[in-house]
Amino acid sequence: MASLNMRIDDDLKAAVDLICDNIGITTTAAVTMFLKQMVRVNGLPFEVKADPFYSAENMAALAQSLAQLKNGKVVEKSLAELESMANG
Repeated sequence: MASLNMRIDDDLKAAVDLICDNIGITTTAAVTMFLKQMVRVNGLPFEVKADPFYSAENMAALAQSLAQLKNGKVVEKSLAELESMANG
Protein backbone atom coordinates (compact mmCIF):
# COMPACT_ATOMS: atom_id res chain seq x y z
CA MET A 1 0.00 0.00 0.00
CA ALA A 2 1.41 3.39 -1.02
CA SER A 3 1.00 6.66 0.81
CA LEU A 4 0.13 10.02 -0.81
CA ASN A 5 0.96 13.22 1.05
CA MET A 6 -0.28 16.56 -0.23
CA ARG A 7 -0.70 20.09 1.04
CA ILE A 8 -4.00 21.90 0.58
CA ASP A 9 -5.64 24.99 2.02
CA ASP A 10 -7.08 24.46 5.52
CA ASP A 11 -10.51 25.81 4.51
CA LEU A 12 -10.64 23.53 1.45
CA LYS A 13 -9.75 20.50 3.59
CA ALA A 14 -12.44 21.35 6.15
CA ALA A 15 -15.06 21.81 3.41
CA VAL A 16 -14.13 18.50 1.75
CA ASP A 17 -14.11 16.67 5.09
CA LEU A 18 -17.60 17.99 5.85
CA ILE A 19 -18.97 16.91 2.46
CA CYS A 20 -17.42 13.46 2.79
CA ASP A 21 -18.79 13.10 6.32
CA ASN A 22 -22.27 14.11 5.11
CA ILE A 23 -22.25 11.41 2.42
CA GLY A 24 -20.76 8.80 4.73
CA ILE A 25 -17.26 8.33 3.33
CA THR A 26 -13.79 9.37 4.40
CA THR A 27 -11.76 11.94 2.53
CA THR A 28 -9.25 9.17 1.82
CA ALA A 29 -12.02 7.09 0.21
CA ALA A 30 -13.10 10.09 -1.90
CA VAL A 31 -9.54 10.70 -3.12
CA THR A 32 -9.15 6.99 -3.87
CA MET A 33 -12.38 7.05 -5.91
CA PHE A 34 -11.12 10.11 -7.79
CA LEU A 35 -7.80 8.42 -8.59
CA LYS A 36 -9.49 5.19 -9.70
CA GLN A 37 -11.78 7.20 -11.97
CA MET A 38 -8.71 8.95 -13.44
CA VAL A 39 -7.20 5.59 -14.28
CA ARG A 40 -10.49 4.33 -15.74
CA VAL A 41 -10.93 7.32 -18.09
CA ASN A 42 -7.18 7.81 -18.64
CA GLY A 43 -7.40 11.48 -17.67
CA LEU A 44 -9.26 13.84 -15.41
CA PRO A 45 -12.78 12.55 -14.69
CA PHE A 46 -14.35 15.92 -15.45
CA GLU A 47 -14.05 18.65 -18.05
CA VAL A 48 -11.55 21.40 -17.25
CA LYS A 49 -12.24 24.81 -18.72
CA ALA A 50 -11.77 28.44 -17.85
CA ASP A 51 -14.56 30.44 -16.23
CA PRO A 52 -16.12 32.52 -19.07
CA PHE A 53 -16.53 35.42 -16.66
CA TYR A 54 -12.79 36.07 -16.96
CA SER A 55 -12.67 35.99 -20.76
CA ALA A 56 -10.98 38.92 -22.49
CA GLU A 57 -14.30 39.89 -24.09
CA ASN A 58 -16.14 40.03 -20.76
CA MET A 59 -13.30 41.88 -19.02
CA ALA A 60 -13.37 44.51 -21.80
CA ALA A 61 -17.15 44.87 -21.44
CA LEU A 62 -16.82 45.28 -17.67
CA ALA A 63 -14.08 47.87 -18.09
CA GLN A 64 -16.28 49.79 -20.54
CA SER A 65 -19.20 49.67 -18.11
CA LEU A 66 -17.03 50.93 -15.26
CA ALA A 67 -15.75 53.79 -17.42
CA GLN A 68 -19.33 54.75 -18.30
CA LEU A 69 -20.31 54.64 -14.64
CA LYS A 70 -17.36 56.84 -13.65
CA ASN A 71 -18.34 59.33 -16.35
CA GLY A 72 -21.93 59.48 -15.12
CA LYS A 73 -23.33 57.67 -18.15
CA VAL A 74 -25.69 55.35 -16.30
CA VAL A 75 -28.62 53.75 -18.08
CA GLU A 76 -31.45 52.54 -15.89
CA LYS A 77 -33.64 49.66 -17.05
CA SER A 78 -36.34 47.73 -15.26
CA LEU A 79 -36.12 43.96 -14.97
CA ALA A 80 -38.93 43.64 -17.51
CA GLU A 81 -37.03 45.85 -19.96
CA LEU A 82 -33.86 43.79 -19.52
CA GLU A 83 -35.75 40.52 -20.00
CA SER A 84 -37.37 41.92 -23.12
CA MET A 85 -33.97 42.91 -24.47
CA ALA A 86 -32.54 39.45 -23.69
CA ASN A 87 -35.47 37.66 -25.35
CA GLY A 88 -35.29 39.76 -28.50
